[in-house]
Amino acid sequence: MTRTIHPIAGAIALLMIAVFWLSTALSELFMGLEAVSTVKTLIPWGFIILIPALMAVGGSGFQMARKRRGPLVAAKQKRMPIIAANGILILIPAAFYLSFKAQAGAFDTAFYTVQALELGAGAVNITLLGLNMRDGLRMTASAAH
Repeated sequence: MTRTIHPIAGAIALLMIAVFWLSTALSELFMGLEAVSTVKTLIPWGFIILIPALMAVGGSGFQMARKRRGPLVAAKQKRMPIIAANGILILIPAAFYLSFKAQAGAFDTAFYTVQALELGAGAVNITLLGLNMRDGLRMTASAAH
């Protein structure tokens, strides 16, 4: 069951973060403030899917790592605390802050400063989750041989 849950939860988490990031960037670059406000208001609702997916991928990964060793497992284990800290300390608080600011129509310097931080932290998490997915696929391929 863990081997089934882990890749599905990981793909969902990576997809959700990528959708948050892309919708933010695209709304800012090509749409008006109303679209930006809608995107920033909806992102925290996505946590209903994202947070359980991250918990499932982290828990299942921890379970599977107890049975395996090697450089790919070690690399994934090193990335996870960064991904988690980035999410808990930057991305989640930033999303709520930006949602409240957008709903109030307060598109000021503080809004754009936090949004820049959020986009940077989101890009880091997308990259790290992508690397974890790549290494997981490599581990699965090597286990099949």
